[in-house]
Amino acid sequence: MRYKALKNLINMKKLFCYLMVLIAPSLYAQDKLPVAYLPENLTLHFISPEPIQYVDISSNDLIGDLPLKNVLRLKRRDSLRVFPGAVVTVAGEKFIAQYRLLPGSPDVPTEVNIVPADMKPLDIAGIRLSRNQLKELSLGLMARAPDKRMEHVRVFGITGQLNHVYTLDDYLFLDISYHNKTNLKYDIQDFRFKIDDRKVTKAANNQSVEIKPEYTLLEQPGFSKNYRNIFVFRKMSFPGNKVLHAELSEKQLSGRVITLSVSYQDILDADTLTY
Repeated sequence: MRYKALKNLINMKKLFCYLMVLIAPSLYAQDKLPVAYLPENLTLHFISPEPIQYVDISSNDLIGDLPLKNVLRLKRRDSLRVFPGAVVTVAGEKFIAQYRLLPGSPDVPTEVNIVPADMKPLDIAGIRLSRNQLKELSLGLMARAPDKRMEHVRVFGITGQLNHVYTLDDYLFLDISYHNKTNLKYDIQDFRFKIDDRKVTKAANNQSVEIKPEYTLLEQPGFSKNYRNIFVFRKMSFPGNKVLHAELSEKQLSGRVITLSVSYQDILDADTLTY
């Protein structure tokens, strides 16, 4: 009987040691995570440098949402008496970061900036450049003088100009500007891009395909004299009988519509960017 009890005790010790081997790396990993503190009755904000793609909260004791694309908001449930802690995972376009969340006093910071030291690189399928990278590249192009001037259109006292086309990996950057020679301010209603037939006849159906930019540098509501912007698209191809139209429309019932044509040859003549 004593032998059987001793054998059971040894087996239990073996099982305990085995469980500790399994659990220890996880506990050690959590101990190495950066720590954030969540006070009672206060809200904690994680601020990401990129739009947040994914969030995981390891505890049901917390509630969270994304009030902005790059902000995660967390707070304790009202019914919670004791908060034992949790692990919060935040993934952006190019990174993943984890934090160990602990209860804190009311005087701790309620904002956590996700910094490079807390990030691990992440490659999400379908995402090549982050919005921050697209913004950085577009700002660099805006700083350049519009030297090439590939296409233009003049109508209603306004000149539209395709200044340059650039390419980088799977992206196209269109540098487009407008100059208003009139004294009437142009209030922008919409900016649309469509691939249309180059020649439209009455006997044929005009097939128009609208495409949306992957990224637009400036969200400008209007302009009095000058307007310039960078529009970023995924690489596109279309036959020679088609043309890409950049259609700028104005607010008001009798609004001015300015259509700038971009040929496929303009796309083929794009200059290569480096990053």
